[in-house]
Amino acid sequence: MNSETHEQTIGRRSARIYVPLALGAALMFFLAASLTGDFPMVARFGGAGWVGLLSLIVAMPIVTARLKKSLRHPA
Repeated sequence: MNSETHEQTIGRRSARIYVPLALGAALMFFLAASLTGDFPMVARFGGAGWVGLLSLIVAMPIVTARLKKSLRHPA
């Protein structure tokens, strides 16, 4: 049971890191598309959603693994 709570803690902490990263990447894409070009609104939102989703997929295992490693071996 203690291991489950530890895993849940790691999951929650890592989600607090990778979700804002993905949302920030999506926002940056949306702002860049809005400021630099004359793209339709559907393309801006679709691109931002796609970038956010891909950022989430990439950041999730990286952040979780690094957080596990840092909590296992504190410096």
